[in-house]
Amino acid sequence: MNFQYTDISRMIDHSLLKPTMTVDDFEVGCRLAVVYQAGSVCIQPYYLKRCAEILHGSGCRASTVIGFPHGGHTTQIKEAEAIQALRDGGEELDMVVNISKVLSGDWDFVRTDIKAVIDVTHAAGQKVKVIFENCYLSDSQKIRLCEICSELKADWVKTSTGYGTGGATLDDLRLMRKYSTPEVQVKAAGGVRDLDTLLQCREIGVSRVGASATQGMLDECRKRLQLPAISFSGTAGSVSPGY
Repeated sequence: MNFQYTDISRMIDHSLLKPTMTVDDFEVGCRLAVVYQAGSVCIQPYYLKRCAEILHGSGCRASTVIGFPHGGHTTQIKEAEAIQALRDGGEELDMVVNISKVLSGDWDFVRTDIKAVIDVTHAAGQKVKVIFENCYLSDSQKIRLCEICSELKADWVKTSTGYGTGGATLDDLRLMRKYSTPEVQVKAAGGVRDLDTLLQCREIGVSRVGASATQGMLDECRKRLQLPAISFSGTAGSVSPGY
């Protein structure tokens, strides 16, 4: 195998975004991500500060969402959300583009909207993932978003929220990798629930995957690498809902 355990575990943004998740789910999910050495925890905004406290010093980054899940917030609200998230310890912010404006072809608005969040986040030394919600878009619209994100130096382009009508597809990931500059990374979200799919994403050049099936994927990864199983006292069922 051409990977080590952390090559895979650090690819995963452990998703804690489902609206019915409880505080107990968040607490268990954050600790699971630390134990399994995930890349980040992407959590509901109101719990980000506590998430950052749990993750501090672990190498797992605290992240949250901006304009989630439909992207229709005003630019000023998205910027304010970003500022608050940064104050709460957010290190990676996953923002949703204004899908309506993309479909309307108002690219100046789309660019300004994305730029507002990127500017305040980069000024704070942190990173932005720009969510397209590809299930609603044509290939030409996806390509234009890749070009805009490349111009604005977004840190990642991301396929989906996980709450649209579809999630990541391999064809979309190939397209996004092709039309984004090398400095812009690609994140898959929605439907990545097993290790083989994650490895397919990795082969395309994807560096992050949004997932809630973190424990199962990483248990399988350790099994294939013939590493000791991880003992985790949390209840897997309490952290599995999401993407």
